[in-house]
Order: sequence, then C-alpha cells, then structure tokens
Amino acid sequence: MHQLKYKGKKEIGIFLGNLYGKELVAVPLFKTVEIIIPVPMHPKKEKIRGYNQSEIIAIGLSQTMNATVDVNTLVKIVKTETQTKKSRFSRWENVKEVFEICNYEHLTNKHVLLVDDVITTGSTIESCILNLSKVPGIKISVASIAYAYH
Repeated sequence: MHQLKYKGKKEIGIFLGNLYGKELVAVPLFKTVEIIIPVPMHPKKEKIRGYNQSEIIAIGLSQTMNATVDVNTLVKIVKTETQTKKSRFSRWENVKEVFEICNYEHLTNKHVLLVDDVITTGSTIESCILNLSKVPGIKISVASIAYAYH
C-alpha cells in the first residue's frame, strides 16, 4: 500500500483492484454493483500526489466487476489535515462535513460500491455514506484493500 500511495506505483492499485474484483463478483451481494465510487481526495492534494489511489483501485475493480467508475458525484470540498496520527474522535471531526454530492440523479435506485484504500477508524467512509445515503433508493456497499487495526 505504501508503494501505491506514496511511491507512484499505480500498477499495484490496478492489480489489487482486479484481484479483489474477481473475489467480489463471486459473492452474490456484489454481482449487482453498477457504479464504483472511490473516496475522493481534495483537488489540491490530488494535484500534489498526481492521482487518487482509491480511484486507481476502483479502475482495477471496474475491469473485473463490469461496473463504471464515477469520480464526479462525490467530491471533497474541504482540504483536511492528514489523518494518519489522529485519534478516532479527531478523525471524525476532521471529515464530518468535507464531502458533497453533485448531480446524483444517475445514482437513484442504483447499487454503488464505495472504495477506499485503507479503512482505519471508518470516519471517512461513514462521512461518505452519510452523503450518498441522501440519494433516493441507493444501495451502498463498501470495499477496501486494507483495514488498519489500532
């Protein structure tokens, strides 16, 4: 994950996404996923890094899950500090109002897969889900390559 996230090794994300997608489509729940939404980065941070690692994983997933990647509906509107050294409560405070949903009509009554690279406390995923759950009839599933246990 470190190589993907900080060393520009995007091919690792595609590979992991492909591999994970093959596993997910073998589970009936995930066979109905139509749209994959990576957890967004703030545009300034993405410009510095050059890419969003969750989006790279989502691209790999889409190749084996027959689903489209949507990077325009869920957006990060507030640039936050890094979460790596924050407590559970601090992480939630850091992300609770930083995401926004735009032009979401195409998500109505759809099954979406929300993708993050690493879930630590779940604060980021929870914030994204709270926004996505405003869409009528949406079904939200979550996938992550790693879970950091503290």
